[in-house]
Amino acid sequence: MRNSNQLMKNEGDTVAEQIIWFENLGMDDVEQVGGKNASLGEMISNLAETGVSVPDGFATTAHAFREFIRYSRLDQRIDPLLAKLDVDDVEALAEAGRTIRQWVVETPLPEALQNAVVHAYQKMTRASGVEPAVAVRSSATAEDLPDASFAGQQETFLNVRGIDDVLIAIKQVFASLYNDRAIAYRVHQGFNHDEVALSAGIQRMVRSDIGSSGVMFTLDTESGFRDVVFITSAFGLGETVVQGAVNPDEFYVHKENLSAGRPAILRKTLGSKAIMMTYGKAGEENVITIDVPEADCKRFSLSDE
Repeated sequence: MRNSNQLMKNEGDTVAEQIIWFENLGMDDVEQVGGKNASLGEMISNLAETGVSVPDGFATTAHAFREFIRYSRLDQRIDPLLAKLDVDDVEALAEAGRTIRQWVVETPLPEALQNAVVHAYQKMTRASGVEPAVAVRSSATAEDLPDASFAGQQETFLNVRGIDDVLIAIKQVFASLYNDRAIAYRVHQGFNHDEVALSAGIQRMVRSDIGSSGVMFTLDTESGFRDVVFITSAFGLGETVVQGAVNPDEFYVHKENLSAGRPAILRKTLGSKAIMMTYGKAGEENVITIDVPEADCKRFSLSDE
């Protein structure tokens, strides 16, 4: 009979196979959680001491995804359908993708994965005192395919609150590995479909919908000039900026001047910022897109400070 210490060790090992907290992740974990989630872990490790706060969360593992696909023999239905698919037949591609995504969403998660997610979300709830609103994002990973790029192919779900909705969103993220674009990309790149797995990142959200958000690059994206930080920003959630759905404000900030405490903004350009994404009402859509008041369109979304 196993003792209690052995039972606790085995339980911990099982959880680690299913989910990993961001704070325990780094770029060495790309194969397990994909580039996006590994990068979040790297940011938490390297930026915390500088005073930069990165919202906490956890990632499901590639192992958990592959176990899910084998669960209820999903792979035995998916593989034959994709094997005979002509991705250049747009109608056939759409039908196959729709069918597979429905299979995935309708399949229950394995008990080990579901329990690990439930316990992790409960831990986040205890830390804040309320059920946190989280973003559930996809992070694709492929074993032994260093040149693969899956950016923008899968889904993101914002303002997800409550464990039932989190579990549903994870399955929707898993299902998005089989959207039309992702299926066609793998075929055209010569990748086997079963070489690619998905990790779902579950991250606490910041209420940027009542403020502003954006994207920061550590160089000038057009010239490659490395002495500046390039920032694009708009009001509301940052998804509109990421998706290119809004004309954002732009800022070029000189790194050396910023470090020295001198005036650092080299140039700033006012964008139209016509729309913004914000939280929807409880029980309705998670997020909604609304028009930005004209007065706000005419002011910068970030202050010089």
